Amino acid sequence: MHVDAGLPFPLGATWDGSGVNVAVFSAHAEKIELCIFDAKGRRELQRVPLPEYTHEVWHGYFPDMRPGQVYGLRAHGPYDPSRGHRFNPHKLLIDPYAKLLLGDLRWHDACFGYRVGSQRQDLSIDRRDSAFVMPKCVVTDTATTWGDDVRPRRRWQETIIYEAHVKGMTALHPDVPEQVRGTFGGLADSRVIDYLVKLGITAIELLPVQAFFDDRYLVEKRLTNYWGYNTIGFFAAAPRYISPAGGLHEFKRMVRKLHQAGIEVILDVVYNHTAEGNQLGPTLSFRGLDNASYYILADDPRYYYDTTGCGNTLNLKHPRVLQMVMDSLRYWVEECHVDGFRFDLATALGRERDNFEPSSVFFDTVRQDPVLSGVKLIAEPWDLGPDGYQLGNFPPGWAEWNGAYRDWVRSFWRGDEQVAPNLASGLLGSAAMFDRRGRRPWASVNFVTAHDGFTLADLYSYNERHNEANQEENRDGHSDNKSWNCGVEGPTDDPDILALRARMRRNAIATMLLSQGTPMILMGDEVGRTQHGNNNAYCQDNEMNWLPWEGIDPEDEAFLQFVRKLLQYRHARPRLTYRSFLHGRMVADGIRDVSWLRPSGEPMVDEDWADPNLRTLGLMHCEAHGSAILILFNAAPEAVEFKLPRELGAAGWRIVMRTDTGRWPVWDVLRTPAEIDVGAHTVLLLEGRIR
Repeated sequence: MHVDAGLPFPLGATWDGSGVNVAVFSAHAEKIELCIFDAKGRRELQRVPLPEYTHEVWHGYFPDMRPGQVYGLRAHGPYDPSRGHRFNPHKLLIDPYAKLLLGDLRWHDACFGYRVGSQRQDLSIDRRDSAFVMPKCVVTDTATTWGDDVRPRRRWQETIIYEAHVKGMTALHPDVPEQVRGTFGGLADSRVIDYLVKLGITAIELLPVQAFFDDRYLVEKRLTNYWGYNTIGFFAAAPRYISPAGGLHEFKRMVRKLHQAGIEVILDVVYNHTAEGNQLGPTLSFRGLDNASYYILADDPRYYYDTTGCGNTLNLKHPRVLQMVMDSLRYWVEECHVDGFRFDLATALGRERDNFEPSSVFFDTVRQDPVLSGVKLIAEPWDLGPDGYQLGNFPPGWAEWNGAYRDWVRSFWRGDEQVAPNLASGLLGSAAMFDRRGRRPWASVNFVTAHDGFTLADLYSYNERHNEANQEENRDGHSDNKSWNCGVEGPTDDPDILALRARMRRNAIATMLLSQGTPMILMGDEVGRTQHGNNNAYCQDNEMNWLPWEGIDPEDEAFLQFVRKLLQYRHARPRLTYRSFLHGRMVADGIRDVSWLRPSGEPMVDEDWADPNLRTLGLMHCEAHGSAILILFNAAPEAVEFKLPRELGAAGWRIVMRTDTGRWPVWDVLRTPAEIDVGAHTVLLLEGRIR
């Protein structure tokens, strides 16, 4: 195959309409070869050394190459782990910039750069060729006709996030064609999208869709890496989510369909580590191309500096590694029209070794980028390194998963002591964490459940984790779930316990959807999806993780309608999505924009907040010469008599919703002055008008 010098940019294999330019970064390689394969990726036809080396980029131009060409890379250089180098030309490597992968990884000892089982496995090179078990890269033509696609550009304060899994969303849908269930095509089905629209969500946050592999130890147990936090290709969609007839652009068609329905697409992305693991992991791409550049190495370069718990940490301080991440993010925004990202273990992205820096090179680069600064950016604000929990410390422009909010809501409704002041903060957007540098309440992404942990139904059915199906002797997953089984561990036929569990679910979801901030609902919580007490279902690609579309019992169907009405109410009430933090500002004579009330109807004072057994409180939102919203929370095991505020509601208070019965709307009118019984473990929502 003829090759010319080509250019050192853009990186990857790029079709320009006439031929393909190939450019690969490696600061320490001595030679990079392009390996040409047949159409099925089974037979290696030719190896062509890239002829030029410019600015640490190996490159060449192939005028006879076309889209669809299957290829891989091999890198020659020193195999010297003691210096951080692990080059091994016997290992076929994935192009970091590949847009499409063919096939899946088949685990074999040949995947490893060292001799597995040798006494000095970190020093003994393995000379077996790995091409027969490796996925291959495919040259692509990324041009797409987007037609009239328009980004929804939802304002943050109106955003409702639905955390979902591509396969789990449609694997059990009876009306989605079988050949596209569990794929991007299935998620684009109009019946699925209509469900999301009727539910009331505005953004779907997808668990990782960038190419990833199943870990070897899971495959040997006949399990999978279902969640997908094991990325190996930052530009390629995971082949398992592309239907047989879907092709390269199936993801883009899904995005367009969701946009037409007004739903934004947010991707959960993993730029903190890769699937290559620690020093005993396989050589699949980055390790073989330039281990010492792509990863942060330990003081002893044979090992990795790991703040992720996954064996390695990407070296975002290196300009070429940073460029790869930025190019990847821009690719998904510009070429695939996604609307935002949720960054897994985002603290690792801002580390200066042991210290987290909000002004790190990565955050500063994103902040000034004209493309990325205009999309939604969400941080998972922790990692496993020193001082890894950095909730509230991310830069302006970022939202953050508020794990503290999750714990506050769970603890309050479980009846824990000394929780009410924290819950009150969370109900108003956690201002103590986020109200600085011009940040807004939407920066707090409020959730009660997420993919990692119990589902909402399990939160009130189990006190303990039940992860035996993971085959780790029930040692994995969180041990402190702040859950409450309501009296019986697991399934029960007791009607009183079932009624209490239903009420607790309503309490949790109502608390979240009546809070300032950005709410996030876990896929299936609205219909009672259960993982049977498994709080770490990362490896369960089965009905444990899939959304049930049929056989939903009447109680769960009623809960679905309850959630829909709550979301409708939230969308219609600007006071619940106020763009600024509320701090008790006077809006009328003697009336504040937000106030906290005792059961006596009087304002709460410091002594009330200091009571460790505080489990009943009222939150009132007011507008000058407008409406008032009153939310009464009672986490006590007995009913509490609550006196309604006298200076408000001259025309009477209306009860809008109550979680003890689940009725919605209620619209019972209470003349003032009046008192109302707030049942045990209950939220009451009322409306009135300022006189």
